[in-house]
Amino acid sequence: MTFRYTLEKDAPFYVAGHRGLVGGAIWRALEQRGHTNLLGRSSAELDLRDRNAVFDFMSTEKPSYLVLAAAKVGGILANSTYPVDFLSENLRIQTNVMDAALEFGTERLLFLGSSCIYPKYAPQPIREDSLLTGHLEETNDAYAIAKIAGILQVQAVRRQYGKPWISAMPTNLYGPGDNFSPTGSHVLPAMIRRYDEAKAAGLSSVTNWGTGTPRREFLHVDDMASACLHLLENYDGPQQVNVGTGRDATVREIAALVAEAIGYEGSTEWDTSKPDGTPQKLLDVSTLRSLGWEAAISLREGLASTVQWFREQHGSLREAG
Repeated sequence: MTFRYTLEKDAPFYVAGHRGLVGGAIWRALEQRGHTNLLGRSSAELDLRDRNAVFDFMSTEKPSYLVLAAAKVGGILANSTYPVDFLSENLRIQTNVMDAALEFGTERLLFLGSSCIYPKYAPQPIREDSLLTGHLEETNDAYAIAKIAGILQVQAVRRQYGKPWISAMPTNLYGPGDNFSPTGSHVLPAMIRRYDEAKAAGLSSVTNWGTGTPRREFLHVDDMASACLHLLENYDGPQQVNVGTGRDATVREIAALVAEAIGYEGSTEWDTSKPDGTPQKLLDVSTLRSLGWEAAISLREGLASTVQWFREQHGSLREAG
């Protein structure tokens, strides 16, 4: 049965985490589509870990629609060093926002997770029904458990209250608003910064970790925003929906594309004494395709625009560790 939902342009729409990578892209997409009643609060204005503050905000604003993109995020080092923070803070954020959304009548809610919810050795490409079928990757299991709890809370609200709330699980994301910190960034922004600095310094070579053979999937954050709005309008089901391109590339191929986007003409070396990580991580996106959505931005095109944004914003980047 086909599902259709109309997002009214003048209804209050709260984007939790609207200054982050995904939340910012969703905010831009909503503005472009003519939504006139967007709600956003910075973490300084509203601490989502503070239950009373969240309930006060939601009781006043009563959003009709809500995208929960706010989360404490970080790379492997941060996740493995501070597992308590990633578990506790994300559980509080999710529970506070969803409890308040339920209390004050939010009709349509989209919870954003992460592909790390899936087992470390899930068959590739990873299907939605792989959830809870095996052990998690040890370096970010605390973060993953928090996200799994969010999915289950959405499912519980659907069962107990009949609300058409949904969850989406993005693959690796990149684009404007990413974190380019030397210590806190993920692989793609880290590469962009590394190659850009090498070009500026006139270095003859760049060294990346590992062998370059692992395969990774990357989705531009503007495509992610498009997919989220498509799901809000076209999907109503308890199962989380994977969001990705359905295509991957080796880290070596990705590095070559980054060097091309930067205009770096030196050589690339590989420190094979460093770990490669998971051999492959690719999401099965057949559910999303069956709903009529596919990614539109190629990796080459997306990298070019991200490099341009990085250079324009170089003095005011997100550099929190």
